[in-house]
Amino acid sequence: MSSGQKSDGAFDACEEGFLQRAEAVLGAEAMRALADAKVAVFGLGGVGGWCAEALARTGVGRMLVVDADRVAPSNVNRQLVAVPATVGEFKAEVLKRRLEAINPQIEVEARCEFYDVKTAATFGIEECDFVVDAIDSLESKAMLIRHVLSVPGVTLFSSMGAARRRDPLRVRKAEFWKVQGDGLARALRAKFRKSGDFPPRKFQCVYSDELPGDCGKGSLVQVTAVFGFALAGLVVDAVASRADK
Repeated sequence: MSSGQKSDGAFDACEEGFLQRAEAVLGAEAMRALADAKVAVFGLGGVGGWCAEALARTGVGRMLVVDADRVAPSNVNRQLVAVPATVGEFKAEVLKRRLEAINPQIEVEARCEFYDVKTAATFGIEECDFVVDAIDSLESKAMLIRHVLSVPGVTLFSSMGAARRRDPLRVRKAEFWKVQGDGLARALRAKFRKSGDFPPRKFQCVYSDELPGDCGKGSLVQVTAVFGFALAGLVVDAVASRADK
């Protein structure tokens, strides 16, 4: 893990009560490792925003949060950053304020821009310990997956499609090539096969094995938030497992 200026302060929050319950489950070494970790979350909608919040509440010391979009009224039903008062604001900036309110010691860099071929090299992926992919765009998602997995030492966790599902108990995890019944995973695999440019390493995904309903762009918070929390759980478990060794 890389070290950050505020890691000691973030870990000291245990003594003040903020992280005592997390430390009781994970142990002191894992909390120190979380405080030292840097996690990037790309896409701050119905999945990514909840993931970022869970990571901040569990003691991650440094975060990069990335989303070019502004809060829209249609986001309010499922997105952490979306309330009537934040409509029109950049999602990344709203989330940064919230994470800093949760833990004043955390370091948060907010980037209000798209991840694409023009910006990919500017996000400092090589400085991260973990990257969470919660991007909706197929092109950007494929590019981010290949990019992260080409950087030694950086672990990727990726969200597949959470829209048009109703049952949060159908959320699962699997290695990307073993994900079943998910249209986004199928589209990504087809794209990789067509281009011949495959991800250089395997990676874990969160997905639902529930068949999507015929409801256009509909999404429910009880599903999208579970995706986000599951992704945060994968990060925290990975950090804790490394700290235990």
